[in-house]
Amino acid sequence: MMLPEIDAAGQERLNESRVLIIGLGGLGSPVSIYLSSAGVGRLVLVDFDKVEISNLQRQIVHTTPDINRLKIESAKEHLQAINPEISIECIDHVMENHELLDQATKADVIVDASDNFQTRFALNEASIKTKTPLVSGAAIRFEGQVTVFNPKDDTSPCYRCLYGEEITISETCMANGVIAPLLGIIGSIQANETLKLLMGIGKTLQGNLLLLDSLHMDINQVSLKKDPACPVCS
Repeated sequence: MMLPEIDAAGQERLNESRVLIIGLGGLGSPVSIYLSSAGVGRLVLVDFDKVEISNLQRQIVHTTPDINRLKIESAKEHLQAINPEISIECIDHVMENHELLDQATKADVIVDASDNFQTRFALNEASIKTKTPLVSGAAIRFEGQVTVFNPKDDTSPCYRCLYGEEITISETCMANGVIAPLLGIIGSIQANETLKLLMGIGKTLQGNLLLLDSLHMDINQVSLKKDPACPVCS
Protein backbone atom coordinates (compact mmCIF):
# COMPACT_ATOMS: atom_id res chain seq x y z
CA MET A 1 0.00 0.00 0.00
CA MET A 2 3.06 2.25 0.16
CA LEU A 3 3.06 2.33 -3.65
CA PRO A 4 0.92 5.25 -4.85
CA GLU A 5 -0.18 3.24 -7.91
CA ILE A 6 -1.73 0.67 -5.57
CA ASP A 7 -2.68 2.31 -2.26
CA ALA A 8 -5.52 0.93 -0.13
CA ALA A 9 -7.92 0.78 -3.08
CA GLY A 10 -5.60 -1.51 -5.05
CA GLN A 11 -5.06 -3.75 -2.06
CA GLU A 12 -8.81 -4.05 -1.62
CA ARG A 13 -9.20 -5.02 -5.28
CA LEU A 14 -6.70 -7.82 -4.73
CA ASN A 15 -8.61 -9.00 -1.69
CA GLU A 16 -11.80 -9.19 -3.75
CA SER A 17 -10.14 -10.99 -6.68
CA ARG A 18 -10.22 -14.64 -7.75
CA VAL A 19 -7.39 -16.27 -9.75
CA LEU A 20 -7.43 -19.68 -11.42
CA ILE A 21 -3.93 -21.27 -11.43
CA ILE A 22 -3.44 -24.28 -13.67
CA GLY A 23 -0.39 -26.27 -12.56
CA LEU A 24 1.46 -26.23 -9.23
CA GLY A 25 4.88 -27.10 -10.59
CA GLY A 26 7.87 -24.95 -11.42
CA LEU A 27 5.84 -21.98 -12.66
CA GLY A 28 2.78 -22.38 -10.47
CA SER A 29 4.94 -22.46 -7.34
CA PRO A 30 6.26 -18.86 -7.48
CA VAL A 31 2.99 -17.62 -8.99
CA SER A 32 0.93 -19.00 -6.12
CA ILE A 33 3.40 -17.85 -3.46
CA TYR A 34 3.49 -14.26 -4.70
CA LEU A 35 -0.27 -14.01 -5.27
CA SER A 36 -1.07 -15.36 -1.83
CA SER A 37 1.48 -13.15 -0.11
CA ALA A 38 0.20 -10.14 -2.07
CA GLY A 39 -3.28 -10.70 -0.65
CA VAL A 40 -5.28 -12.06 -3.58
CA GLY A 41 -8.45 -13.11 -1.81
CA ARG A 42 -9.36 -16.34 -3.62
CA LEU A 43 -7.10 -18.83 -5.37
CA VAL A 44 -8.25 -21.91 -7.26
CA LEU A 45 -5.41 -24.44 -7.59
CA VAL A 46 -5.63 -27.13 -10.28
CA ASP A 47 -3.20 -30.06 -10.48
CA PHE A 48 -3.58 -33.85 -10.29
CA ASP A 49 0.09 -34.82 -9.85
CA LYS A 50 1.86 -35.86 -6.67
CA VAL A 51 5.13 -34.39 -5.41
CA GLU A 52 8.24 -36.31 -6.46
CA ILE A 53 11.77 -35.82 -5.15
CA SER A 54 12.94 -34.60 -8.59
CA ASN A 55 10.36 -31.77 -8.42
CA LEU A 56 12.03 -30.13 -5.45
CA GLN A 57 14.84 -28.69 -7.61
CA ARG A 58 12.41 -26.15 -9.05
CA GLN A 59 8.94 -26.48 -7.49
CA ILE A 60 9.56 -24.29 -4.46
CA VAL A 61 6.08 -24.44 -2.96
CA HIS A 62 6.78 -28.10 -2.01
CA THR A 63 9.31 -29.58 0.45
CA THR A 64 10.80 -33.01 1.17
CA PRO A 65 8.06 -34.05 3.66
CA ASP A 66 5.52 -33.41 0.87
CA ILE A 67 6.83 -36.21 -1.35
CA ASN A 68 3.91 -38.44 -2.52
CA ARG A 69 1.32 -35.84 -1.46
CA LEU A 70 -0.96 -34.23 -4.02
CA LYS A 71 0.66 -30.99 -5.16
CA ILE A 72 -2.52 -29.01 -4.53
CA GLU A 73 -2.63 -30.21 -0.90
CA SER A 74 1.04 -29.41 -0.34
CA ALA A 75 0.68 -26.01 -1.99
CA LYS A 76 -2.49 -25.12 -0.06
CA GLU A 77 -0.77 -25.86 3.26
CA HIS A 78 2.25 -23.75 2.31
CA LEU A 79 0.20 -20.82 1.02
CA GLN A 80 -2.12 -20.71 4.01
CA ALA A 81 0.92 -20.70 6.27
CA ILE A 82 1.99 -17.54 4.44
CA ASN A 83 -1.46 -15.95 4.44
CA PRO A 84 -4.20 -17.70 6.45
CA GLU A 85 -6.72 -15.01 5.46
CA ILE A 86 -7.06 -16.10 1.83
CA SER A 87 -9.53 -18.68 0.49
CA ILE A 88 -8.05 -21.61 -1.45
CA GLU A 89 -10.05 -24.11 -3.52
CA CYS A 90 -8.34 -27.24 -4.83
CA ILE A 91 -9.20 -29.29 -7.94
CA ASP A 92 -7.34 -32.60 -8.34
CA HIS A 93 -8.47 -33.66 -11.82
CA VAL A 94 -8.47 -32.53 -15.43
CA MET A 95 -11.43 -30.22 -15.90
CA GLU A 96 -13.78 -31.02 -18.76
CA ASN A 97 -15.35 -28.31 -20.91
CA HIS A 98 -18.29 -27.35 -18.70
CA GLU A 99 -16.28 -27.30 -15.46
CA LEU A 100 -13.40 -25.41 -17.06
CA LEU A 101 -15.75 -22.78 -18.49
CA ASP A 102 -17.45 -22.44 -15.11
CA GLN A 103 -14.13 -21.87 -13.32
CA ALA A 104 -12.90 -19.50 -16.03
CA THR A 105 -16.12 -17.47 -15.77
CA LYS A 106 -15.71 -17.11 -12.01
CA ALA A 107 -12.04 -16.08 -12.27
CA ASP A 108 -10.75 -12.55 -12.79
CA VAL A 109 -7.53 -13.93 -14.31
CA ILE A 110 -6.40 -17.36 -15.50
CA VAL A 111 -2.72 -18.24 -15.00
CA ASP A 112 -1.40 -20.93 -17.33
CA ALA A 113 1.42 -22.67 -15.48
CA SER A 114 0.92 -25.98 -17.30
CA ASP A 115 3.49 -27.93 -19.29
CA ASN A 116 1.63 -29.20 -22.37
CA PHE A 117 -0.01 -27.75 -25.47
CA GLN A 118 -3.28 -29.60 -25.03
CA THR A 119 -3.93 -27.82 -21.74
CA ARG A 120 -2.72 -24.49 -23.11
CA PHE A 121 -5.08 -24.68 -26.09
CA ALA A 122 -8.00 -25.61 -23.81
CA LEU A 123 -7.26 -22.69 -21.47
CA ASN A 124 -7.01 -20.34 -24.43
CA GLU A 125 -10.45 -21.37 -25.69
CA ALA A 126 -11.94 -20.99 -22.21
CA SER A 127 -10.34 -17.56 -21.93
CA ILE A 128 -11.85 -16.44 -25.23
CA LYS A 129 -15.31 -17.84 -24.50
CA THR A 130 -15.50 -16.27 -21.04
CA LYS A 131 -13.58 -13.05 -21.80
CA THR A 132 -11.18 -13.81 -18.95
CA PRO A 133 -7.57 -12.56 -19.27
CA LEU A 134 -4.96 -15.30 -19.58
CA VAL A 135 -1.37 -14.98 -18.33
CA SER A 136 0.76 -17.51 -20.21
CA GLY A 137 4.23 -18.71 -19.28
CA ALA A 138 6.59 -21.49 -20.34
CA ALA A 139 10.18 -22.52 -19.62
CA ILE A 140 12.56 -25.26 -20.75
CA ARG A 141 16.33 -25.72 -20.46
CA PHE A 142 17.62 -22.10 -20.25
CA GLU A 143 14.78 -20.39 -22.16
CA GLY A 144 11.47 -18.97 -21.05
CA GLN A 145 8.62 -16.85 -22.35
CA VAL A 146 5.70 -14.87 -20.92
CA THR A 147 2.77 -12.99 -22.41
CA VAL A 148 -0.75 -11.80 -21.62
CA PHE A 149 -3.83 -12.55 -23.71
CA ASN A 150 -6.76 -10.28 -22.93
CA PRO A 151 -9.97 -11.16 -24.79
CA LYS A 152 -11.69 -8.14 -23.25
CA ASP A 153 -9.71 -6.16 -25.85
CA ASP A 154 -10.76 -7.05 -29.40
CA THR A 155 -7.27 -6.20 -30.69
CA SER A 156 -5.53 -8.73 -28.43
CA PRO A 157 -4.10 -11.88 -30.05
CA CYS A 158 -4.72 -15.26 -28.41
CA TYR A 159 -2.58 -18.35 -27.86
CA ARG A 160 -3.70 -19.87 -31.16
CA CYS A 161 -2.51 -16.73 -32.96
CA LEU A 162 0.95 -17.56 -31.57
CA TYR A 163 0.91 -21.34 -32.05
CA GLY A 164 -0.93 -23.37 -34.66
CA GLU A 165 -3.08 -26.39 -33.91
CA GLU A 166 -0.52 -28.70 -35.51
CA ILE A 167 1.65 -28.51 -32.37
CA THR A 168 0.79 -31.63 -30.37
CA ILE A 169 4.03 -32.59 -28.58
CA SER A 170 5.27 -30.63 -25.59
CA GLU A 171 8.80 -30.80 -24.27
CA THR A 172 8.87 -31.15 -20.50
CA CYS A 173 11.33 -30.14 -17.82
CA MET A 174 11.49 -33.76 -16.65
CA ALA A 175 12.55 -35.01 -20.08
CA ASN A 176 14.75 -32.11 -21.22
CA GLY A 177 15.94 -30.43 -18.04
CA VAL A 178 15.63 -26.84 -16.87
CA ILE A 179 17.74 -24.54 -14.73
CA ALA A 180 15.73 -23.95 -11.58
CA PRO A 181 15.94 -20.13 -11.19
CA LEU A 182 14.52 -19.66 -14.71
CA LEU A 183 11.15 -20.97 -13.53
CA GLY A 184 11.28 -18.56 -10.62
CA ILE A 185 11.93 -15.66 -12.98
CA ILE A 186 9.17 -16.57 -15.44
CA GLY A 187 6.71 -17.41 -12.66
CA SER A 188 7.46 -14.12 -10.90
CA ILE A 189 6.78 -12.20 -14.11
CA GLN A 190 3.49 -14.09 -14.47
CA ALA A 191 2.57 -13.10 -10.92
CA ASN A 192 3.50 -9.47 -11.64
CA GLU A 193 1.35 -9.39 -14.79
CA THR A 194 -1.54 -10.97 -12.88
CA LEU A 195 -1.39 -8.38 -10.11
CA LYS A 196 -1.38 -5.54 -12.66
CA LEU A 197 -4.42 -7.01 -14.40
CA LEU A 198 -6.30 -7.41 -11.12
CA MET A 199 -5.58 -3.85 -10.01
CA GLY A 200 -5.84 -2.25 -13.46
CA ILE A 201 -2.44 -0.58 -13.22
CA GLY A 202 0.57 -0.17 -15.51
CA LYS A 203 1.08 -1.73 -18.91
CA THR A 204 0.90 -5.50 -19.33
CA LEU A 205 2.62 -7.74 -21.87
CA GLN A 206 -0.54 -7.90 -23.98
CA GLY A 207 0.51 -7.87 -27.63
CA ASN A 208 4.12 -8.69 -26.76
CA LEU A 209 5.95 -11.94 -26.11
CA LEU A 210 8.80 -11.58 -23.61
CA LEU A 211 11.63 -14.01 -24.38
CA LEU A 212 14.37 -14.80 -21.87
CA ASP A 213 17.63 -16.63 -22.56
CA SER A 214 18.99 -17.15 -19.06
CA LEU A 215 22.22 -18.77 -20.25
CA HIS A 216 23.33 -15.51 -21.90
CA MET A 217 20.92 -13.30 -19.93
CA ASP A 218 19.31 -11.89 -23.05
CA ILE A 219 15.80 -10.45 -22.70
CA ASN A 220 13.79 -9.51 -25.77
CA GLN A 221 10.20 -8.69 -26.65
CA VAL A 222 8.52 -9.72 -29.88
CA SER A 223 5.35 -8.00 -31.05
CA LEU A 224 2.32 -10.30 -31.39
CA LYS A 225 -0.47 -9.50 -33.81
CA LYS A 226 -3.99 -10.85 -33.88
CA ASP A 227 -4.35 -13.44 -36.67
CA PRO A 228 -7.38 -12.50 -38.80
CA ALA A 229 -7.70 -16.17 -39.76
CA CYS A 230 -7.47 -17.51 -36.20
CA PRO A 231 -10.22 -20.10 -35.68
CA VAL A 232 -10.54 -19.24 -31.99
CA CYS A 233 -10.48 -15.44 -31.57
CA SER A 234 -11.24 -14.01 -35.04
